[in-house]
Amino acid sequence: MKKKLIAALTACVLAASLAACGGGSSSGTSSTGGADAPKEEAAAEAAEEVDYGSGEIKVWVAENVQSFTDEQCQAFLEAHPEFSGYTITTEAVGEGDAATNMITDVEGGADIFGFAQDQLARLVAAGALTPAGDDAAWITEQNDAGAVSAATMGGQIFAYPITSDNGYFLYYDKSVVKDPSTLEGIVADCEAAGKGFYMEINSGWYQTAFFFGTGCKMEFETDDTGNFTGANMDYASDKGVAALKKMIELHKSKAFNNGSSVSNAANCAAIVDGTWDAQAAKDMFGENYATAKLPTFNVDGTDYQMSGFGGFKLLGVKPQTDPGKLAVCRELAKYLSSEEVQVARYNAVFWGPSNKAAQQNEAVKADEALSALAEQLQYTIPQGQYPNDYWSISTSLGDSVIAGDYDSADDAKLLEALQSFQDQVAAIK
Repeated sequence: MKKKLIAALTACVLAASLAACGGGSSSGTSSTGGADAPKEEAAAEAAEEVDYGSGEIKVWVAENVQSFTDEQCQAFLEAHPEFSGYTITTEAVGEGDAATNMITDVEGGADIFGFAQDQLARLVAAGALTPAGDDAAWITEQNDAGAVSAATMGGQIFAYPITSDNGYFLYYDKSVVKDPSTLEGIVADCEAAGKGFYMEINSGWYQTAFFFGTGCKMEFETDDTGNFTGANMDYASDKGVAALKKMIELHKSKAFNNGSSVSNAANCAAIVDGTWDAQAAKDMFGENYATAKLPTFNVDGTDYQMSGFGGFKLLGVKPQTDPGKLAVCRELAKYLSSEEVQVARYNAVFWGPSNKAAQQNEAVKADEALSALAEQLQYTIPQGQYPNDYWSISTSLGDSVIAGDYDSADDAKLLEALQSFQDQVAAIK
């Protein structure tokens, strides 16, 4: 199967042709150039078509989108007869397993695979991802900033975003919470109504809503093999103290309940949770169901916007030795991450699009949970790769808050506690 010119091939052909005529006198060059002009034109015309070759392209995606992806892959082949030398097979491999399998055996892994953004560094270090190349500008133009950031490492884009739908925001009962814009207002409304406010503050995932909100940083460094070598963080600072003070204040409220699952919430008027609990939240709140981005919070007279982690699903393309196959894989990844397919995927399995135009689709915009999350993701950072011990250390910090260990601590004591926390996290290997 043939397609258009590959610039490098043309350059090589023309360079060889010019080299053959460049060694004589000026009159000889002129004469040879005139005589060889038809040859150069023929060479250029011959280079205008390239054989994409043939073979199999293996695609790994999560089980609940396998059949959908298979249908889309077949539609892609029907729309591109120039790629008819290829067959595409899809296999059900979850995002976490896909990354682990690719790192373990790059050569035996899929040509295109779905993965969560927190696996990007490991996959790049393992040589399991090829940079997006000329598609980088298209990816940046088409997708929201959070998704593009999630696909980027070291200034290079390595993957094709397909969702912006993993994160947390606020579900609330609008008959109780009159204004969801401030944490203080939400908690006051819950207290007045004798209702509960739920947030899981002993979780390293949800805690970042406070710490990132005040401007704290926490990034983990890895070596070329993906092993953790250190942490870049500043929780032991005035910013960290402000975040911890708000967590302490929240736990003291009679409305506070530590939790993030609607199914485990009772007498609830507001809960910080994710899109996976949207239907449960609708069932719980009924006609008073409402959603919003996370609120602001105030510490010592300064307002902060609650932040946190954002989560994204990405498609990666494995490096290929055959440039023709690589070109087909990139075109397929581009198609599977396009506006058209992202809207179709939402309609099929309700995955929230990362494509900016798809986010404006009427059905997507009508999804209250996705709309709230899309607004919240503007204030979050993509979750990177975090070591297992970070999560247990964060749980201990939150447990201490909930137990009241810091209820009477001054700023100096809180800074001391955060320094201890930071030292433990920085020592993780």
